[in-house]
Amino acid sequence: MILMAVLIAGLGVPPAAWRAFAQQEGPMTPGPAQQPEQPAPPTSAPGQSQNRQPPPPSSPQSVISVNSSLVDVDATVTDHDGNLVTGLKKENFRVFDDGQPQQITNFGPSDAPITTVILLEYSSTMWNYFAARGAYWAQGFLRDLKPQDWVALKTFDLNIHLVQDFTQDKRLVDDDIQQLGFPTFHEAVLFDAIYQTVDQLRDVKGKKSIVVIASGYDTFSKHNLDQILDRLKESEVTIFCVGMGEQVDMYKMGNDINYLQAKNQLTTFARLTGGYAFFPVFDADMSNVFNTVAQFLRFQYTLGFTPSTPQDGKYHKITLQIVDDQGNPMLLRNKKGKKQKVEVYAREGYVAPNAAAAGN
Repeated sequence: MILMAVLIAGLGVPPAAWRAFAQQEGPMTPGPAQQPEQPAPPTSAPGQSQNRQPPPPSSPQSVISVNSSLVDVDATVTDHDGNLVTGLKKENFRVFDDGQPQQITNFGPSDAPITTVILLEYSSTMWNYFAARGAYWAQGFLRDLKPQDWVALKTFDLNIHLVQDFTQDKRLVDDDIQQLGFPTFHEAVLFDAIYQTVDQLRDVKGKKSIVVIASGYDTFSKHNLDQILDRLKESEVTIFCVGMGEQVDMYKMGNDINYLQAKNQLTTFARLTGGYAFFPVFDADMSNVFNTVAQFLRFQYTLGFTPSTPQDGKYHKITLQIVDDQGNPMLLRNKKGKKQKVEVYAREGYVAPNAAAAGN
């Protein structure tokens, strides 16, 4: 109870009105795709209400339609202790599509700015404990972003709210977090919030990710778990999940079956998309957690291949292997000096285009 009071007091602001975001609303304004390289400064000071005007329409451009089946994969490689492995070459990667080796045609370390959405559960579950803790953690993530990175903030309870559209001014997001009022609803539409956000990121170019800060519970979504998993299989969005319920579960001695299911859901979302799920117990762990998320996104390898497998409209399993200069599985020594295989984090597959349907 003392920890909860400290976290809530840390918000230090009166309740603010929510900015409703309709379920049918179109994609969020993708910063890197629609803003110039040197964006204009914000039109209003941090902390003020952002009544933004839409950007002027761009000049007409010719559109070239290319029927390409190129599959892009962002991959992060670490040693067994979680340290990033940098300096790898194309020859160090092996790609398999449903078990069949593929020719890597595009390769390079990905140093593009991070484009991420903080998706924060802000419901009254656990007497506002999760809401206060999540807001506190979300502020911590901002400190690991660089000036060129883009970030947006969304919250969800019974409804989904776009609190801050994409911006490079992290002060705006920080101010929005501080202005969050007390949660109104107990429900949490986790599935709907992820589904909507993935759809909104569909046309955003470059590396894109969602940082989900949530308990993992879903109480009132229109979409079910299978629908979310199918949607994630089609997406190129990397999802990182930070579970907020580990400390509560610890006090319950780990016997809460519902929380184990919630935890498994968050883990599955991350694994399927090439991200990672964290379940910190103490607030002191959060600095390392969010630093790891930022490092994972910043030091990815981007590779592409044109599948030799059929364009059948089905889900294809992707397997990545890392080899040394002799073509053997790469082994690195851990802290105890023992050689172990490296770890690879990348999306697990893709949905192939349906060539037969396209030909009709």
